[in-house]
Amino acid sequence: MNDPRRRIPRTDALLVLAAQEHTALAPHALKAVAGKLQQRARDGEISPEEVTPEFLQACRRHPGSLTPVLNATGVVVHTNIGRAPLAPQAIDAMVDAAQYVDVEMDLAAGVRSRDRGKAATDAILAACRAAEDALVVNNGAAALLLAVATFAEGRDVVISRGELIEIGAGFRLPELIESARVSLVEVGATNRTHPFDYERALDNAGAVLKVHPSNYRVHGFTAETTIGQLRDIVRPRGCTLIADIGSGLLHPDPLLPDEPDATTALREGADVVLFSGDKLLGGPQAGVMVGTKEAIAKLKRHPLARAVRIDKLRLAALEASLNITSTPVYDYLHAEPDVLKDRAEALAAKIGGNVIPHDGRVGGGGAPGFPLPGWAVALDQSLAAPLRTGTPVVLGRVHEDKLIIDLRCVPPERDHEVATAIQKAQGKD
Repeated sequence: MNDPRRRIPRTDALLVLAAQEHTALAPHALKAVAGKLQQRARDGEISPEEVTPEFLQACRRHPGSLTPVLNATGVVVHTNIGRAPLAPQAIDAMVDAAQYVDVEMDLAAGVRSRDRGKAATDAILAACRAAEDALVVNNGAAALLLAVATFAEGRDVVISRGELIEIGAGFRLPELIESARVSLVEVGATNRTHPFDYERALDNAGAVLKVHPSNYRVHGFTAETTIGQLRDIVRPRGCTLIADIGSGLLHPDPLLPDEPDATTALREGADVVLFSGDKLLGGPQAGVMVGTKEAIAKLKRHPLARAVRIDKLRLAALEASLNITSTPVYDYLHAEPDVLKDRAEALAAKIGGNVIPHDGRVGGGGAPGFPLPGWAVALDQSLAAPLRTGTPVVLGRVHEDKLIIDLRCVPPERDHEVATAIQKAQGKD
C-alpha cells in the first residue's frame, strides 16, 4: 500500500490538465509524453510528484523536437548539427513556400506549369555561367544515383580505385552506384591512376565518374587523371563524363586552393557536375546537377528523376541562398582572425579562461585537413555537458582535456548568449 508508484498520475487525469492548457499537441502526442514520464517515475528517475509539472511543461513546448544549437566548435559545415545554417532571407523564403504557392502553377494563364523549380535553376545558372542547364534533386546521393542510372544503365561506370570512398554513417559510394543496375569497373591503384587505366576500360562504358575524395587526402607517391585528360579520352568513345565535386563550391576560392569547383570542372570538359546544396554553397540539403543542355535534358527525362524530386521548401531556400550577396557559411569561412581574436578576448573577459590560437575547419567533407586560422577560449572540459544540455545549447569542442569555445560560427550579435550560458554553467548567474 506504500508503493510510491501508486501516486503516479493517471493518463486520463493528465489529459484533462492538458485540455486546460489549450496545447497544440495532438492527443496521441500527449499520451506518448504522459507514458514516458510515467515510466520514468516507475523507474525512479523522477518522483511521482514531478510527473504533472513536467507534463504541463511539455504541453507548452513547441510540437517539434529539434533543438537549436549555438555552434562554438569552429567547424563551419558540421554534419551532426545540420550542415549549412541558412541565411535569414532563405528562412523567410521557406516560410513563404510553406503556404500555398505557385510551385507548379502558371498564374497568368491559369493552368498547370511545367516549370517546377525553374526559379531555383535560373539562380544556379546565373551564379554558375559555365553551366548550360541545371537540375535540383533531393540530395547529393540522389544526384549521383540519377546520373549513373541515366547514362550507364546496363553498361559500365568506370572509376578510379582511389575514389571509391566511404563517408559518414557508413555510406559507401560503390554500393550506391551498383544499386542503379550498372556495372562498376575499378581502374588504377589507390594512390595512382593514369589516363591509360581509363582507356583500357571503356569498351562497354556508359560513363566515367570522377569523384572528389571527401574527408581525406592521399600524399606522397600519387598520381591522378584530371577532368581535362578524361575529356579527351571519353569524348571519342561517346561516354558521359560525370564529376562529383561534393562540397558545392561554384567558383575557385583562394581560401581553399585545393577544393574543386563547378565552374572549373565544366570548363575542363565535364558533361555533368554534381554537388551538395548544404555545404559550401550555403543553402538547404539538395543535390545540384549542372552541365550541358543535352545531358541535363536526359536526366530530366529519366523516370528516377520523379522519385528523387526536391520539395518546394528547399527550392525556395536554394533560390534565396543563391540570390543574396553572402551566406552564413561564406561569412564564417572568411572570418578575419583579428576579429575572432577580439571576440574571444571579450568573451574571456566575462567568463575567464585562456585565449588561444585555434584553427577552424570547413567540415562536411570540404577541404579535408585545411586550417582556418582563428582564436578561441579554452575552458575546463567539465563545462561541456551542462552547455550541451542547457538553454540555449552551446556546443564547443573538447580537446586535450579542455573545452574549446570558438566563436567563428556564432553570429556576433549572439556572443552575449554564449557568455551568459557559460556563466550559468559555471554557477555565476
